[in-house]
Amino acid sequence: MFTLGKQMKRRAAVAVLAASLVAGGLAGCGNSDTGGEPADDGKITLGFSQVGAESGWRTANTNSIKEAAAEAGIELKFDDAQQKQENQIKAIRNFIQQKVDVIAFSPVVESGWDTVLKEAKDAGIPVILTDRSVDSADKSLYKTFIGSDFVKEGKLSGEWLVNETKSATGTINIVELQGTTGSAPANDRKKGFAEAIAANPNLKIIASQTGDFTRAGGKAVMDQFLKANPKIDVLFAHNDDMGLGALEAITAAGKVPGKDIKIITIDAVKDGMQALADGKFNFIAECSPLLGPQLMDLVKKVKAGETVPTRIETQETTFTPEQAKAALPTRKY
Repeated sequence: MFTLGKQMKRRAAVAVLAASLVAGGLAGCGNSDTGGEPADDGKITLGFSQVGAESGWRTANTNSIKEAAAEAGIELKFDDAQQKQENQIKAIRNFIQQKVDVIAFSPVVESGWDTVLKEAKDAGIPVILTDRSVDSADKSLYKTFIGSDFVKEGKLSGEWLVNETKSATGTINIVELQGTTGSAPANDRKKGFAEAIAANPNLKIIASQTGDFTRAGGKAVMDQFLKANPKIDVLFAHNDDMGLGALEAITAAGKVPGKDIKIITIDAVKDGMQALADGKFNFIAECSPLLGPQLMDLVKKVKAGETVPTRIETQETTFTPEQAKAALPTRKY
């Protein structure tokens, strides 16, 4: 009985030891996986909603963002809104549901964003505006806006025309191809241009209509302008693509672009710069699409909780035909 008792005690001790080893092993696995929760690899996820692919500028902007995200090691969830606000609102809500770390977008139009941006704020997801801003009284709905000064671009375009026509006598008829109705660049470029040309009372805008930032729109609207107005001296297009479409309509009407009708545009994409170098355009105010690297830097900072400026302006310039010729060989977009 004594021997049997010792054997039973020994077996019990072994069982306890085995159980403790198993428990220890399980505890070790749990610790390596933070208590069974998925491990955080520290990678940032960015949800980005793009306006669309309406122009060469927009394509270059999209490429810049995708390339910069890859280089920065940021996971990018990309959405193309196809120039529709309802698509962007849906995309932002999807990003919120997916619990991305940061949301960035280039707004199709300025107004109508407060509700969805408040949803992002309530979910604790910071928002960055790129290229275009929003018209909201509540500035806490987004962390920062990075992009061009569209009013300045319009003013630079108008100031060039005022200087170019300072010795002219008689009325100078201008037609204007506006960008997407309600968008920040369309509103601001129109405003800046109008303020600048007010310095010369001979400069008159006789027709102004949206071409929706597309070549097809620029061509169609310019064709209408030419049929309705026998004397057009200047075209101001809110972007290169509309100006390039207008070139086709002007040429088809038997007029010489750059001479019979002076052409001012904004953007400075390669096709526009080539038209400028060829003398078909007369002046371009630059609007750089290469915002990707700056955006990724901001994404990292807002994710880390750092304070960033509420407005970051991109550095840009203007071009004449000779300057375009010099810049084209090394142009990145």
